[in-house]
Amino acid sequence: MTPPTSVAPAGAPAHAPKPGASAVLPERLPGARPVRAPRGLQLSCKTWQAEAAMRMLMNNLDPAVAERPDALVVYGGRGQAARSWRAFDAIIAALKALEPDQTLLVQSGKPVGVVRTHEDAPRVLIANSNLVPHWATQEHFDDLARKGLIMYGQMTAGSWIYIGTQGILQGTFETFAECGRSHFGPPKGDGTLKGRLCVTGGCGGMGGAQPLAITMAGGAALIADVDPSRLDRRCADKYLDEVVPVKGEGHAARLAAIDAAIDQAVKHARAGTARSVGVCCNAIELLERLLERRVHVDVLTDQTSAHDPLVGYCPIEYTYAQSLKAKEQDPEAYIARSMASMARHVRAMLELQKRGAVTFDYGNNIRQRAKDAGVANAFDFPGFVPAFIRPQFCLGRGPFRWAALSGEARDIFVTDHEILKLFPKESGDPYAERLHRWVLSCHANPEALIKGDFANCKPRFEFQGLPARICWLGLGQRDKAGLLFNRLVAEGKVAAPIVIGRDHLDCGSVASPNRETEAMKDGTDAVSDWAILNAMVNIAGGASWVSFHHGGGVGIGYSQHAGQVIVADGTPQAAKRLERVLTNDPLMGVLRHADAGYDEAEECARRLHVHIPR
Repeated sequence: MTPPTSVAPAGAPAHAPKPGASAVLPERLPGARPVRAPRGLQLSCKTWQAEAAMRMLMNNLDPAVAERPDALVVYGGRGQAARSWRAFDAIIAALKALEPDQTLLVQSGKPVGVVRTHEDAPRVLIANSNLVPHWATQEHFDDLARKGLIMYGQMTAGSWIYIGTQGILQGTFETFAECGRSHFGPPKGDGTLKGRLCVTGGCGGMGGAQPLAITMAGGAALIADVDPSRLDRRCADKYLDEVVPVKGEGHAARLAAIDAAIDQAVKHARAGTARSVGVCCNAIELLERLLERRVHVDVLTDQTSAHDPLVGYCPIEYTYAQSLKAKEQDPEAYIARSMASMARHVRAMLELQKRGAVTFDYGNNIRQRAKDAGVANAFDFPGFVPAFIRPQFCLGRGPFRWAALSGEARDIFVTDHEILKLFPKESGDPYAERLHRWVLSCHANPEALIKGDFANCKPRFEFQGLPARICWLGLGQRDKAGLLFNRLVAEGKVAAPIVIGRDHLDCGSVASPNRETEAMKDGTDAVSDWAILNAMVNIAGGASWVSFHHGGGVGIGYSQHAGQVIVADGTPQAAKRLERVLTNDPLMGVLRHADAGYDEAEECARRLHVHIPR
């Protein structure tokens, strides 16, 4: 079969970006307008399943949620909710007209058909950014993106279940909490990050969770970002405690601010104060200054947008404002500078690691970019999943999240209260205490939550868009939580249905050799059968919408992953779907890790009577 004319023949080099032609999205696409999801019980669609999909799509683009809503970018530099505003309008119209036995098909952010299915089938099926492996290169993707033929869905941007920075917050907390337990227990410390200086870069939609997660784990956080608006936004949303201002222009002014931020963060660490400090500079500048001053860093990671050297990452040569012009004027030169900067960035991380910092990759693919740019030992520090998270994946644990379609914060307070009752500390679950610590730390007045005094509950950090929560739960727990929420809706204890989803970063839904499936015990890091099976299982079980994406947070060519969302509308029919989907979805994590030879997964399967043919 002859390949399309836009594709290089087999064996030929992939297309390079055309000089002057950029895949960078403009700040505003034609048709842009403010979007905010409806609240309450009034339906715009014919079913709550379609209504939930519509509201969550709109919620992804709420200015309180999205990174660049006018460009349909939700997070990660180019992760879009829809391909164009025309496509967005067509999706909304299709959802409003969708019958209970129909399913909408969405291809890279564009609605392409409505098919007849049945009432237990998903109302929407989504595929984003998928390319045949030989052509799955950044260059070919960018070529298609320039022509308006594809879009990048990231993980939860294009699957309509992003809930703002909170969406990654608990996973980040779980990572840092486990880092404290495994590296700073007796006799070094109390098993938390208290008294520890924790350094990172990138304070956008994903990275913005890091300062709060570090302080929740007891540490002092120091974070850099080139974009001052991101730091200011995280302060406003109470994810970041303070920003050291840069007084003036140029390197000297930034250096003075960097020194002041370092001094402030070190002071907090020495005092054992859980507080976060931000500074507007390139992460490389911060790391190299820490090296110059020989400041001891206890924990080091990074969450700059290294998955995307053109749209996401800012080379050391530019300020943020300069980078916006440079990537448009000469994208090839910009990419080359990004790659060189990432190499320099990782070399600084490796040097801090040599000096004693517990160093790990937080899933942005910066090690791979640095290796491609000549850093042979870029993988000398591990990714966060094999370092801290995989034992939880073996139990089917992962980022279970939900949003209140009512728009009322009280509904989240009610579900928080009930979750603590459903999974008591005394349950025997080794993660029960951490779950309670997490839920209570989301509240400024945890005593009110414990008492069920919802009128006096107050969130510790601001909800972005529809009130929502994330809570890591495993096999045998997610189904119980889903049925609980369905019962709360049926009994009128919450004001409207609850929509339940998860991150694509989950125990059994991803193939990503540099992140979720890094260093698998049996060497099956790159086998993506499991992600495909996960999508199929969730379709068969009756999830409300199911998605399958390529690229995610690590970039084109490096991952495939599935997402599912299901609605608790209080009906018996929903209860049946919830029980199936929220059992089978985490079950895939147990099956995947048992198959790879992990004893923890095998034991979990035996304990929960999981049928594994032998």
